[in-house]
Amino acid sequence: MFEFFAPLPENRADNLNPVTLAFVGDAVWSLYVRQKFSLEADYTSGVLQKMTSAEVSAHGQNVYLKGVEEEFTPHEADIFRRGRNAKKPSHSKNADISEYNNSTGFEAVLGWLYLTGKSDRLLYLMSRGVGNN
Repeated sequence: MFEFFAPLPENRADNLNPVTLAFVGDAVWSLYVRQKFSLEADYTSGVLQKMTSAEVSAHGQNVYLKGVEEEFTPHEADIFRRGRNAKKPSHSKNADISEYNNSTGFEAVLGWLYLTGKSDRLLYLMSRGVGNN
């Protein structure tokens, strides 16, 4: 049975396809960035869209990843590698394959943390420099 905001047991989240974890992580990252920028100042929607796009793009995530990857726990690093190396159904039009693969790994970590209810850890990793790209 599906329960919104109910954390999954880690072993269940571990068994999800890493691209599925990335699918969830992409939404979590996008919402975080949008909320942060929306509450920072009174930007127009056009400016918000431009700022958000820079952060949530594969390139932006790849830049961001460089500042947090060394902080991954061993388990998070494993999830990152699974996401990075997973066969993906599509590819980015605006990023090279390395950036796209890294961003998928990053999103997989965020998705896993969100789904397992590790909100403090999720917030810590997401708040390490948004807006600096």
